[in-house]
Amino acid sequence: MGLAQWQPHPRLLLVLMVLRWLPPSLSLELIPYTPQITAGTLEGKVTASTFSLEQPRCVFDGYASANETIWLVVAFSNASRDFQNPPTVAKIPASPQLLTDGHYMTLPLFLDQLPCEEPKGGGGDVPVLRVGNDFGCRQQPYCNAPLPDPGPYRVKFLLMDVSGSPKAETKWSDPIALHQGKAPSSIDTWPGRRSGCMIVIASILPSLAGLLLLAFLAASTMHFSSLWWPEEAPEQLRIGSFRGKRYMTHHIPPSEAATLPVGCEPGLDPLPSLSP
Repeated sequence: MGLAQWQPHPRLLLVLMVLRWLPPSLSLELIPYTPQITAGTLEGKVTASTFSLEQPRCVFDGYASANETIWLVVAFSNASRDFQNPPTVAKIPASPQLLTDGHYMTLPLFLDQLPCEEPKGGGGDVPVLRVGNDFGCRQQPYCNAPLPDPGPYRVKFLLMDVSGSPKAETKWSDPIALHQGKAPSSIDTWPGRRSGCMIVIASILPSLAGLLLLAFLAASTMHFSSLWWPEEAPEQLRIGSFRGKRYMTHHIPPSEAATLPVGCEPGLDPLPSLSP
């Protein structure tokens, strides 16, 4: 009597089919790490087109080998749930797909680029990953182009092995919203909603400008009037009114010259006397 041929149970077949068609992201190893904005002292952590993440140092030790690649996945917050990890490197979405598919991958890194120790030299530098920092990007693959929308965004790190297949991933970050300027039409210019200090300053500035303008005009008028109408010369400088110093002779004493009678000048005979 031959052995009966074994046949799998219908439920077991169903489980095998589900596991076969299960998305690769559900079978990846989950790394207990959540990307976040850098906590270091850094100006411009979040701008209108970029944001700065802390580097995942020591996070992939024990998960990645030297030749495996660590990618950053950037997605709109409402599209992060629909993101499917690419099965091969050829399927990695580039930055132009953000506006169409809602996600892309960029900043490929290797394990030796994320050491546990801090960079030598110090100098106050904060090691970060600045997303959207490549302003010279011209649609190159995996380009880190400026973000075209204020978001919000979510990011995660995806580890792919040497063959290009997903191997491990981190958690998604919290929503990250970029800064955005106000539209000119939304700015309220009505004086009634300005503060008291603003009203006082706005009132004083035109008055000061008017006073400065008047002072400038007065100074200019005086300057040009002196050029066209010169002042009258002083009295002692006029022609015909010259005043010189009195000249005193030194060889004749003034007293003697004043007491000599007429005709008794030195060198002349005295006048004859009329007395008998």
